[in-house]
Amino acid sequence: MSRPGALVLTVGTATEIGKTWVGAAVLAELAATGLRLAARKPAQSFDPDDGHPTDAQVLATATGEHPDVVCRPERSYPVPMAPPMAAAALGRPVPTMAELVAELAWPDPAPDLGWVETVGGPRSPMATDGDAVTLADRLDPDLVVLVADAGLGTVNAVLVSAAPFGSRRLVVMLNRFDPTEDLHRRNRAWLSDRCGLDVVTSTTTLADRLLAAAPPK
Repeated sequence: MSRPGALVLTVGTATEIGKTWVGAAVLAELAATGLRLAARKPAQSFDPDDGHPTDAQVLATATGEHPDVVCRPERSYPVPMAPPMAAAALGRPVPTMAELVAELAWPDPAPDLGWVETVGGPRSPMATDGDAVTLADRLDPDLVVLVADAGLGTVNAVLVSAAPFGSRRLVVMLNRFDPTEDLHRRNRAWLSDRCGLDVVTSTTTLADRLLAAAPPK
């Protein structure tokens, strides 16, 4: 099955950092431009008692797909642990990275942009033998989107999380950025001016970055 016109891998600096919210928001903005979109979550785990939609449900709403297409039911684990740990706790087969990659199917014709969401931080386990960095090595995405908080600890979290992706094209999305907060502004400046990272603070600007990789037809 064909690769999307642009393949984007999104990862957070940690769990609960807002990857899925960012993904849904930017995908909704891109949909309005006429791009054909698809989102995939190779594996997900969740707390079934918290009353919130799963990541796959949120992303599916943004792309118009079915949640079971975004994340295969057998890779959706109702235990709030890293997916391979959750699978083991449930007595289900623990996925390998090769299996997750092989299951990553795209529509035909291929979408203009494919959005692949990982779990947790770059080194959070996704499979028995790999994490988001491993997945990036397998998929060779056109762009890595690193979602980070904007407040205290941001610089360290971003630099530590960006390092494993080496020379890959990477955009840092500072989620919950408040331009009236002095610390937020200083964090953005430090990462962009001193560290040379491409830093955005809104999903609209992030959408512009993605449009540059996959312009509407």
